[in-house]
Amino acid sequence: MDFSNTLMEQLQMQVVEASKDQVVMKMTVGPHNRQPMGFLHGGASVALAETAASIGGNLHADPSTQAVFGLEINANHIRSVRSGIVTAIASPIHIGKSTMVWQINISDENKNLLSIARCTLAVKTKQQ
Repeated sequence: MDFSNTLMEQLQMQVVEASKDQVVMKMTVGPHNRQPMGFLHGGASVALAETAASIGGNLHADPSTQAVFGLEINANHIRSVRSGIVTAIASPIHIGKSTMVWQINISDENKNLLSIARCTLAVKTKQQ
């Protein structure tokens, strides 16, 4: 998947693994995604979570006739980091014809849980 010229490139997100059952992504923490106090910005964590869920959702869709979009996301930020690499692991909770729900856990390099998110995706039929 080409992330060039996207938010994913700007936030330095990388796909480690992508299957219908699990998506694993990594993101380096640095000046490009910190908030003013020097910690990983919660919005960057949410962007990572939604990206992981969306990649997984697209693996369940037919790309010739369907498009998958984030419909809703919520997140709880439990702790934060100032540097290093964070890892998001997204797993499907519900795969339906018109919606999907994904659970995403984001951890630091020591496997400390940083954020948990739940993302609902909409599956739309592409206009001909």
